Amino acid sequence: MNVKRVKLFSGARKSARATAAISPGIGRVRINGTPAEVIMPEIARERIMIPLELAGEQITKVDIDVNVQGGGVHGQAEASAIAIAKALVGYSRGDETRKRIIAFDRHLLSGDPRRTESKKFGGPGARTRKQKSYR
Repeated sequence: MNVKRVKLFSGARKSARATAAISPGIGRVRINGTPAEVIMPEIARERIMIPLELAGEQITKVDIDVNVQGGGVHGQAEASAIAIAKALVGYSRGDETRKRIIAFDRHLLSGDPRRTESKKFGGPGARTRKQKSYR
């Protein structure tokens, strides 16, 4: 019986949530079943590929399947990149990959705490207010 070791890592950006499953393999990376090399728009694909390029030779030894839900295209791309970076660092258990990723962008491992501000009364948005013509 062939047992495949799989580890799960999560990433989040705004309202997008991603879960990356990393296992021994040949270097396939799929986002919701689609190969990462054909993800559109191109700017989202480039954001997803950043941790893969920083990992270097290590990526040819693992397969990564990412399941991402919620949010928009760029939020999902960012959540996927965070999940992939965490998976590569957690799977390798080495400081070299971690140092390279932190040197490039610290938020790939720690996340970004910013969220949208909630709407308040008296206006159409969080900060905008109705204008007054008198005074």
